[in-house]
Amino acid sequence: MARGLVWARLLMVPLLTLGLVVSSPAANQPSLSAEQRRQLGNGEVVVLDVLPPGGDGRSSMGGTVVALIHAAPAHVWRVLVDYRHHSGLYPRVVDAEVLEVSARRTLVRYVLGVGPFAFGFHVNNYPEEARGHLAWRLAHDHPNDLFRDSWGYWQLDDDPRGTIVTYAMAARTALPTFLTRGADRDGLVATIRAVRARAEQAS
Repeated sequence: MARGLVWARLLMVPLLTLGLVVSSPAANQPSLSAEQRRQLGNGEVVVLDVLPPGGDGRSSMGGTVVALIHAAPAHVWRVLVDYRHHSGLYPRVVDAEVLEVSARRTLVRYVLGVGPFAFGFHVNNYPEEARGHLAWRLAHDHPNDLFRDSWGYWQLDDDPRGTIVTYAMAARTALPTFLTRGADRDGLVATIRAVRARAEQAS
């Protein structure tokens, strides 16, 4: 049983953090307290118990993280929409293939590698560069291993020090919630830190 719990957590970190929504057009940088803004300035990632809009939150897991990235919004944006190189940003993503591209939507097939196993799923991404907003939702008309639903968004807000980046996601999977509890938050923090490292290196 203990071994099964370990495997489930290893799997759910990438599953829950890549839960790549069409979120509400009103989705914005969340309100932060003075202490949370101090934490941002110190390079910390602020974790909020807030799910993105757009799905059934009653049985979903996820949250919101906010971080300051010392790079211009344009640099951060290029990292987010470089779908083919999402491996290394999202935990255990080993492949990302762009299947369809239009002016408003990009369909991407992701593959997660967990030990000897591989799990595929499809995500519709909806970029709005002028707003600094990238929303997504699981593509239900394509095969998706383990996921029942997933949605979220990235929001980029200009700041004198660089960019305030908000990353929110939620997911429902076929696994019991007691196996996945906590993995979502760990993955959120790991992902936004990976985006920060890549964007600051490129700036």
